[in-house]
Amino acid sequence: LMQRLWEEDEEFRQLKEEHTWFHRKVEELDKKPFLTPAERVKREELKKRKLILKDKMEEIMAAYRHRLEGKE
Repeated sequence: LMQRLWEEDEEFRQLKEEHTWFHRKVEELDKKPFLTPAERVKREELKKRKLILKDKMEEIMAAYRHRLEGKE
């Protein structure tokens, strides 16, 4: 389903790309042995934004599933 949406839905593709970017940034911070207070705040903000994107992708997938069910 994700692959199909990636290929067919521009909004989904953009959300997935942004989500991947935030994921990499969080991973970069997680690799550090110690985070400054500013880095901890940034990490939490990145995680929140990543979650928002994931929720939006889930909404698109649920709507797509719903449309598919209506066609069967």
